[in-house]
Amino acid sequence: MGRVTIIQVLAICSLLIFPNFAFAQLKQNYYANICPNVETIVRSAVQAKVKQTFVTIPATLRMFFHDCFVQGCDASVLIASSGSNTAEKDHPDNLSLAGDGFDTVIKAKAAVDAVASCKNKVSCADILTMATRDVIVAAGGPSYQVELGRLDGLSSTAASVGGKLPKPNLNLDQLNAMFAANGLSQVDMIALSGAHTLGFSHCDQFSNRIYNFSKQNPVDPTMDSGYAAQLKSQCPKNVDPRVVVNLDVNTPNAFDNMYYKNLQQGKGLLSSDQVLFTDSRSKQTVVSWATSQTAFNNAFTAAMIKLGRVGVKTGQNGNIRRDCSAFN
Repeated sequence: MGRVTIIQVLAICSLLIFPNFAFAQLKQNYYANICPNVETIVRSAVQAKVKQTFVTIPATLRMFFHDCFVQGCDASVLIASSGSNTAEKDHPDNLSLAGDGFDTVIKAKAAVDAVASCKNKVSCADILTMATRDVIVAAGGPSYQVELGRLDGLSSTAASVGGKLPKPNLNLDQLNAMFAANGLSQVDMIALSGAHTLGFSHCDQFSNRIYNFSKQNPVDPTMDSGYAAQLKSQCPKNVDPRVVVNLDVNTPNAFDNMYYKNLQQGKGLLSSDQVLFTDSRSKQTVVSWATSQTAFNNAFTAAMIKLGRVGVKTGQNGNIRRDCSAFN
């Protein structure tokens, strides 16, 4: 056997310390020599889609999160079920993903591929990553430099989803464990939860908090009583399961730090939201970001960049899909 070089030793050590070392291939301006205008092309497609419907914004942001937490950021959530394979998007935890998120990526992909030099050169996973940054900006949120260079995954199964996505009733320990499994800290988790400044939830995800929290307290005592009454009017018992309520009661169409201000007032919609303020271990972070929009923006963009590194596919583990909804 030949000599083991110091570079090889360092590489082995890096893999031991950073098991998801594949993200090292990611870099800003990855497509500079391949498809130099890709970010402008994607941004234009996203802006056109947002003009059609605001739902584009929370739908795309939520889809990115759901994609990365299941098998990594590899656009596997975009795959349509076919034949004997039930894909990720058809798992019960993903059925509430709004179609506008999928449509955003499909339209951005078409716009990129319409440029001859870019055709089939940009992964669907990277397009979703760029589109997510662009919808955040469209809602008034912070811009940031995205890292690119992901390949699209070669597998998408509903069976891989179970237990990978947060439930609305998780406590702080459960939330921390789920995020830690993806290399994300408690601070990252609280920052990413701030995405709930946008979007909505179905009544059945929080109805227990306003009707049957416990025998002693039908309404969750950590919830503001006026807010609980408002939710009851929006979500009466036996309400149509398709009815939705904004996650942010005050500024639902703006990316801001109102989410954290709401938690201080007992107006977190989901139990997994409100626990961030009621648990003393996370309370101070909530207070800090409720006070400073800039501090939240900085933490959120840092967390989004880290999220985008989860489970990145390289080499033989991925490719660039011609159609984001189907394997090549």
